Amino acid sequence: MSELILHHYASSPFSEKVRLVLGLKGLAWRSVDVPVMMPKPDVLPLTGGYRRTPFLQIGADVYCDSLLMCRVIDRLAPQPPLYPASCSGAAPVLSQWADSALFWVAVPLTIQLGGPLGIFPQQSPEFLKAFAADRAAMTAGLRRPAAHDARATLLNYLGWLEQQLGDGRRYVLGADPCIADVSIAQTIWFMQLSPKVAQQLLAPYPKLGSWYGRVAAFGHGQPSELSSSAALQVSAQATAHAPCAVDATLGFEAGAQVTVNALDYGADPVAGRLVGLSLDEVVLQRDDPRAGRVHVHFPRIGYQIKAERKD
Repeated sequence: MSELILHHYASSPFSEKVRLVLGLKGLAWRSVDVPVMMPKPDVLPLTGGYRRTPFLQIGADVYCDSLLMCRVIDRLAPQPPLYPASCSGAAPVLSQWADSALFWVAVPLTIQLGGPLGIFPQQSPEFLKAFAADRAAMTAGLRRPAAHDARATLLNYLGWLEQQLGDGRRYVLGADPCIADVSIAQTIWFMQLSPKVAQQLLAPYPKLGSWYGRVAAFGHGQPSELSSSAALQVSAQATAHAPCAVDATLGFEAGAQVTVNALDYGADPVAGRLVGLSLDEVVLQRDDPRAGRVHVHFPRIGYQIKAERKD
């Protein structure tokens, strides 16, 4: 297997999701610590402008969004499966709910109730102010409920999960862990970064707590540190890319100059030449003086493709 390079930071929830997948699979991987907020001078040469965390690098292939990253890891290391037959199509559906509805209720509420120092201890007021401004720009236009509405919604969600686990099952969809478990776990993990929030909101759900302990026990595999400059060298020295092709029935031709951006938040567009397109994935080819020729991969769900305007 080619070397897996995860670009992440410690308190990133979606990074924790991917770290748990690497732990479930028992994989060795290289760990690149990225800045929590802009500027990200060693990130943008690889991603072309995508600024969300984490992203996965394999040679000169860069995979954005945990939805796609987890599928790639599962394809490279199929056992144990993230999408077991016992869970059928329910696993990706529940995973998407956790990544969106559950996440966007619980995470802002955790920060509001627990305070930013619960997430970033020992940081200066200047850092916290800059972080708040960075995230405000990143989530501009994203509607959020008021705290009392978010709390009521979250308690409903946690109650549903407690009921789901009420028959003694080990994981949310039965005896086998799946993508839904790690997607839900990232939010529970983030809530537990604030002891105050964990005590207020999670303590009344003991079955959920026991389930989370089993998922957390996956660990993070075997990471080893790699500098961001070394990761750029890995990309620049790569001689091949993962196979991909454009399905012309999906509305775009191979080689078209397009942009791709997320539909929810962090919607900075990435421009490049279209070299891969399927119902699952879109791939752009970009050339960068530091990273070389890079293929940037996005999931098709949650992203839009636009043809670049010709002046």
